[in-house]
Amino acid sequence: MQNSIRQLFIPSQPTIRSSERSVQYHEVLPAKPLLSFIYCYWRLRTTQAIKNGFNYRVVADGCIDIFFSLKSPNESFVMGFCKKYTQFELDETFDYIGIRFLPTMFPQIFGIDGRALSNRYLKLTDVIPKVATFIEDSFDVSSDFSEIVVKLDIFLISQIKSASFDWDNRLYNALGTIFKSQGTLNIEALDTGISQRQLRRVFQYYIGDSPKTFAKVVRFQNILKAKPSTKSLRENKLFFDVGFFDQSHFIKDFKKFYGVTPTQAFR
Repeated sequence: MQNSIRQLFIPSQPTIRSSERSVQYHEVLPAKPLLSFIYCYWRLRTTQAIKNGFNYRVVADGCIDIFFSLKSPNESFVMGFCKKYTQFELDETFDYIGIRFLPTMFPQIFGIDGRALSNRYLKLTDVIPKVATFIEDSFDVSSDFSEIVVKLDIFLISQIKSASFDWDNRLYNALGTIFKSQGTLNIEALDTGISQRQLRRVFQYYIGDSPKTFAKVVRFQNILKAKPSTKSLRENKLFFDVGFFDQSHFIKDFKKFYGVTPTQAFR
């Protein structure tokens, strides 16, 4: 199951609006040996200075990210699983590089309890000093993105080779069921062979939150993937199709994960 997460789940972030011509967001795939562990490398940067800075919204995507600025690679961060959107106030110019790990993979590779990272971002040097040191020693403002990707590939492949993995089928079967239901299933009815309490504990370690919260994020991400039109939002009662009993709860949940209403997001 751990090898098929990529096929079952696409953790996406909103694209930069065409009106923001001075900002670029770009994703690239990691090397083939990393595809089961890392969803993408990403870059968010300005092409010219933005007056008054830039507010960047990160929506809930079920993943854990490492990120750093090429302007100051001595300060790198890890952002854990988040059950709501996060907004960053960025400077007039910036150039950020990120690594988006597929669900469960960051704790698997580095042996870090996901709960310690959830709903916040921390300095990477306080969490995994060796990774922070690698970033500081390897990159600067002159680094080309393609060269950065190659160096990250080599480093992360070495980390995976030395890691000790626990491929608990109960966890990954539960994840598979959540993904295949697009997050709409009743978690209480999930049959994993362990108690709900044990399952919650496993999810908290490898995901960073409970199965129920993770399923809600998966459901939200599948709504993003569907890209409904504002017309369909008004007429087709999408909220019912994705497991909500009324539109008000649908809008409330969506706004919590995205930061704006569905109509505003898909306009």
